[in-house]
Amino acid sequence: MPDTSSYRGRFAPSPTGPLHFGSLVAALGSWLLARHANGQWLVRMEDLDPPREVAGAAAQQLAALDAFGLRSDGAVEWQSRRSDVYQIALDRLLAEGKAFACHCSRSQLAASNGVHHRCAGKAQRTNPAIRLRVPPGTTVSFEDSLQGGIAQDVGREVGDFVLKRADGLWAYQLAVVVDDAAQGMTDIVRGADLLDSTPRQILLQQALGLPTPRYLHLPLILDAGGQKLSKSSEAPAVDAGDPLPALHAAWLALGQASSAVEVSFDAASFLASAKQAFTPDRLPSVTSLSLAALHNAADANAV
Repeated sequence: MPDTSSYRGRFAPSPTGPLHFGSLVAALGSWLLARHANGQWLVRMEDLDPPREVAGAAAQQLAALDAFGLRSDGAVEWQSRRSDVYQIALDRLLAEGKAFACHCSRSQLAASNGVHHRCAGKAQRTNPAIRLRVPPGTTVSFEDSLQGGIAQDVGREVGDFVLKRADGLWAYQLAVVVDDAAQGMTDIVRGADLLDSTPRQILLQQALGLPTPRYLHLPLILDAGGQKLSKSSEAPAVDAGDPLPALHAAWLALGQASSAVEVSFDAASFLASAKQAFTPDRLPSVTSLSLAALHNAADANAV
C-alpha cells in the first residue's frame, strides 16, 4: 500500500437515492486507505444523469456522510458544473481523430449485443453520440491493489465506447477521467462493480495524455438474493441518526478486527480507533460479500 503524504483519494457517489450500506463500505474503505497513507480524502458528487437523480438525494448523502464523520478534506466537487471542461477534452479527442460521431441507434447495435465495432447507422442523426475509437485487439492490463492482475480486451468486449450521449448528457467514463486528473487523484478506491470500467478509463487517460492513478476495488455487498445493494434496487438507507451499528458492520465488511473498535461511543471515537487499527492487508481480496454472511460474522463477534 502507498505510504506518502501525496496520496489523494476520493468518494464519488451519484445522487440517485440515499446512502446505503454498500456505499458506506466504499466510503469508509476509501477514507481509511487515505488516512493510512497520511493523505487527503475528497468527496465528488457525480450528478451527470438528471433523469436518474432523486430530488434532495445529494444533500441527504452529504448529510449522512457528515453524520458518519466522513468529511471531505476540500470543497465538494459537482460534475454537473463542469461541462465546459469535459467539452474541451472531447474537442481535443475529436480533433486528433481519437473520437468520432456515431449515428447508430440501440436497435442497430442489438445484433452485436450493444458492442460498437463499426457504424451501422443509415441516417444522420441530429445529435449523434460521440465515441472513443477502440481498434480491434486493444487490450488493457493493470494491477489492482486488492484484486490483482486484470486484463481486458476492450476492442472485443466493449468496442468503441460512448463519451457523450445522443441526448447530450456526458458519459461517466469521460467525466471521471477528466475529474480524477484535474483533482490530482493518485489512488482510486471504489466498489468492484466498476472493475470492468477501469480499462476504458485507462485508455482515455492514455488518449488524453493524463496520468493513470493506482486502483483498488473493494468487494461489492450483495443482498439475500445475490444482487448488488444499490439505490436503484431500493436498498435501505443507513441510519445517520445512529451511525455506530453501520460503521461497525462496514468495518467487518472490510475484513478488520472487531475488537479494535469495540470501545466507541460515537462516530468520532469510532473513526479515531479505526484509523489507528486499520490493517490494509486484511481487506478481502474478493469481488463480492454477502450481507447475510456479514450479519453472521457480527453475531459471532468475529475478529
